[in-house]
Amino acid sequence: MSTELHLPTIELWCGKTAFAKGKSYYRNGKVSFIQYDQSSSVYQAIVHIRAKLTEQVSLNIDEEGEVYAQCTCPSLSSYDHYCQHIAAVLIHIYYAHQQGIVPILIESAVKPQGLSIELQQEIDHQQEAEQLIQQQHADAAQLTQHLLSLFADKKQRPSGSRAYFETRTTLQVEWICKPIAYGNRQYRIGIEMKIGPKRLYIVQQFIEFLEHVKRRESYYFSKAFTYDPELHSFTRTDDRLIQHLLDIMQEEQQYGSWESQGVVARQNPRLLLIPASHWQEILKELSQASSTVLEHTGQQWGAVVSSEEALPIQFQLDRHEPLSADSINSSQSLSAPPRYELHVEGLEHLIVMEWYETVISYSQIIHVPENECQRLSELQSVLQASPQYRTHQTMTIPEEQLEPFIEQVIPGLMTLGQVHMTRAVSEYIVRTPLQARLYLDRVRDRLLAGLEFQYGQVTINPLDMQGTQLPEGQILLRDGKQEEEIMMLLDEGSFVQTEGGYFLTDEDAEYEFLYHLLPRLEKWVEVYATSAVKAKLYNPLSAPKLKVNTDPRHDWLELTLELDGIAESQIIEVLNSLKEQRRYHRLPNGSLLPLEQQEFRKIIAFIQQTGMAKSMPMDQYLIDLESSEEQTGQLKMRMPLMQGLAGLDQESQDESVQFGKSLRLLLENMRNPDLREEAVPTHLIPILRDYQQYGYQWMRTLAHYGFGGILADDMGLGKTLQSITFLASVLSDIRQSGKPALIVTPASLMYNWQHEIRRFAPEMNICLIDGTKTERNRRWYQSLNPQTSDQPVVDVIITSYPLLRRDLEQAHHSSFHTLILDEAQTFKNDLTQVARAVKQIQAQYRFALTGTPIENSIYELWAIMHVVFPQLLGDKKSFADLSKEVVAKRIRPFVLRRLKKDVLKELPDKQEHMLVSELLPEQKKLYAAYLARLQQDALKHLNDKAVPQNKIKILAGLTRLRQLCCHPALFIQQYQGGSAKLEQLLEIVEESLDAGKRLLIFSQFTEMLGIIGRELQQAQVPYFNLDGSTPVAERVELCNRYNEGERDIFLISLKAGGTGLNLTGADTVILYDLWWNPAVEEQAADRAHRMGQQNTVQVIRLIAQGTVEDKMYELQQTKKHLIDEVIQAGNDQPALTALTEEEIRQILMI
Repeated sequence: MSTELHLPTIELWCGKTAFAKGKSYYRNGKVSFIQYDQSSSVYQAIVHIRAKLTEQVSLNIDEEGEVYAQCTCPSLSSYDHYCQHIAAVLIHIYYAHQQGIVPILIESAVKPQGLSIELQQEIDHQQEAEQLIQQQHADAAQLTQHLLSLFADKKQRPSGSRAYFETRTTLQVEWICKPIAYGNRQYRIGIEMKIGPKRLYIVQQFIEFLEHVKRRESYYFSKAFTYDPELHSFTRTDDRLIQHLLDIMQEEQQYGSWESQGVVARQNPRLLLIPASHWQEILKELSQASSTVLEHTGQQWGAVVSSEEALPIQFQLDRHEPLSADSINSSQSLSAPPRYELHVEGLEHLIVMEWYETVISYSQIIHVPENECQRLSELQSVLQASPQYRTHQTMTIPEEQLEPFIEQVIPGLMTLGQVHMTRAVSEYIVRTPLQARLYLDRVRDRLLAGLEFQYGQVTINPLDMQGTQLPEGQILLRDGKQEEEIMMLLDEGSFVQTEGGYFLTDEDAEYEFLYHLLPRLEKWVEVYATSAVKAKLYNPLSAPKLKVNTDPRHDWLELTLELDGIAESQIIEVLNSLKEQRRYHRLPNGSLLPLEQQEFRKIIAFIQQTGMAKSMPMDQYLIDLESSEEQTGQLKMRMPLMQGLAGLDQESQDESVQFGKSLRLLLENMRNPDLREEAVPTHLIPILRDYQQYGYQWMRTLAHYGFGGILADDMGLGKTLQSITFLASVLSDIRQSGKPALIVTPASLMYNWQHEIRRFAPEMNICLIDGTKTERNRRWYQSLNPQTSDQPVVDVIITSYPLLRRDLEQAHHSSFHTLILDEAQTFKNDLTQVARAVKQIQAQYRFALTGTPIENSIYELWAIMHVVFPQLLGDKKSFADLSKEVVAKRIRPFVLRRLKKDVLKELPDKQEHMLVSELLPEQKKLYAAYLARLQQDALKHLNDKAVPQNKIKILAGLTRLRQLCCHPALFIQQYQGGSAKLEQLLEIVEESLDAGKRLLIFSQFTEMLGIIGRELQQAQVPYFNLDGSTPVAERVELCNRYNEGERDIFLISLKAGGTGLNLTGADTVILYDLWWNPAVEEQAADRAHRMGQQNTVQVIRLIAQGTVEDKMYELQQTKKHLIDEVIQAGNDQPALTALTEEEIRQILMI
């Protein structure tokens, strides 16, 4: 074979399902070769399906690797991919080629001569073993094949069209379609079938034949022809029809409607009835078939074709004068009236099938709506009852009934066919177009309506039962169809009907009629309304409009609602009606103001977005309504800009909601904060990167308008530097206001902030709040009361979250210029004391810094935003009602997030690896015992009510399992065994140090860091260690010493050192144990992979195979999507809360 096969390529050619089945055939020894020529790449094989069922495969592989294959199964011709039998042969060829063997051919499967007895016995033994294996798998393979067929992804069609490699004979098929009388003038459609290779044979037992086709069994027709699915195929069109008929057969068997088919089968077994629900699709397929016949009334009328032509019915109305006196009997009166006759042509031969919405006329099959079919059928019944019609196709109309006949019957006949009136009739017919008039009036709170139909000089009251008064001998031809349309519309109006007209007393019904029904009626009638009715209609000169702008200081959002002709005091009532979702508002003058129009919907939608509509009533937003003369046509309101900001979006404005220039500028600046071009402190210009300058401009823009925000840049992008730049730029304002800035950080980062400010803004005076309670109180007092101290005025106060909680009494009574909350995920739970503490801090400008604004739940984002900009997302209950899309849209200007891969193109890659280890035997025993116990305990508590109460116990058990994965000695005293993961770690450390790597090793368990440290000491490997007990002041020093290269290993507690530290001296990060939240691990890894890193960073996760760590890793991958979902609005993954019952079940495999 000149071109090698590959299993992925075979799967691509055959599809996943066929590939899997083919592999099963190969493994079960179902493939035997007739021809196997590897040099010419020509192969012929037989695939054994079950006892007597086989498929034959022929294939050729050309020099370019293209495969040309054919199979005797019908599946090949029905689908785009190769079948499972071809897949089996290709897989066999692949493995034979890989092993360098040639399969034994069926024709040459004889024992070779001249072999030694030992070798011959070995060959015999091998063949017997192969046969035994095949025999052992035969029954199982057969059952498996049945199941594979049962649950196959695609239907296997019962027959197939001719394919490229088709060797079967394509049968000719003729379809015979015929209507079958069923009951009293009812019809059903039946189909017969003829098939054959050349001569056509009628299918005598249609249902039986379909059953054989379904089971892929042969069917006997005559000595000369037996249908065999292995030898015969159908065209694609015939194949589709057969499949459709099989579906009908199965459907009727399933739903119990097969009884009628059984009756017909006994009477005429060649016929299959088509249900009305399938007829239109069957007709479409019959129209595409190569040979069809329409048969009825004992004749064949050519091919089955759907026709769009009108019904071929002719109606002629004629007038005949009385017979002359010479030709009548003496007993007849000479004054006999004239005779009127309706002559009908084409109706008698129509086959009307109401259920099928079909009429058959000779060779035409015409689609007719059901109501017209019903009328046609009834017309046939009525006329067939008349001997005169049966003889002459005419009926006589008495003169006294001619007028109602023309008024009522003729318009109906016009919908069924062509109507012709002879001149003798036409001269007595009045033909004028209909002019309908509707008269409206209001009397005593009633809406009165009167309807008239005008034909020329003739006026008709449709409610008058007296009939139409015309001059002698004249007959009015009325437009019955249009009259009926008008009457039906009027009936929708909930009117009470009297002999003289209609009336309404309900105001809701009156509004519905005037504003919804009347515009529809105006297309058909002329409306004449009195002034009393017109007064109920509101007809403004201009459409409603809401103008929105900001005041000059950007403190207030000003709204002006313009409603033409409506007093100022009434407009607020209109707004309240809009808020209550009323359909209309009654004005003092009685007019009904419609509130359903598009302009009002847009206005109230905007007001609802601002939160104004939540207030009841809304007049609290009015601007001094009583202080000036009442205006007409407009209402002015205002609300705090921060409160209304949620509804502001450029997409919100149109003709109905218009933004003023000042507001448009504000939104433009929010969308493009760098347009304002605030000056960057001179000494920081060469230091800041472009994206950091943009972040600084963003902070200045938010501050300009008094807004808060979240700087959510990826870890390592310099959020600290951007914040220091902001503080440096407003330093003069800080000093002028006498209010210092307050920075709150995790305890581990206090000194880091002090160091960075001294580095980038040495002109700032810093006060670090730490030490004893007395010392802290003294520093708070001196910082907030500079006049009482001879120390320099403090510009920036730095404290930690734990200390702020303790010192809240000193902090919350003061007002700060700027509040910066670093690692803001610290207060992601709004119920904690830390979250409550930071909410109480008063500051003019508020910013939160976090690389992980969402870790587990979208409510964490709300908790942070509720501190820095509480008006944006509302309270927690209101936030819960917001969709993900609304949240993403609303926060977009106030959350700035950039990723390292997008802004630091020069930053080296971060390569992540997962290394798996298998627990040692002694670990496995302990793990299995604890897992079984935890599974048993968890099952007792996993119900809706018990989970919250018992989750701590379950999580504690999960922690025990994780500790067993790390090292059983973490909680099992006297444990003398080892740990697979520790052994793996020590190997990695040794190899990494030999390769010149520098490592950070993270673990959640400080005891584990101690075990690792002792192993390193024994190996005489120096290291640094940082955990919760490390004094805050020492942490920055340890980081600096590590970055300077003093030692190559740093053991770090995940909680104590996972945030804020800069350890770019490392190039390898090892996460010894997994944490529930991937964001925590990302933070840890980004201690090294951050701005300033020069080397590629390797992140290695150590996972114990087959344990809860496997499941934790899967959970992490799901949670990684959450931040993109809201902050970057990138996908449709559902928001995740903390560990759920379902996740617990998944982790514990219960």
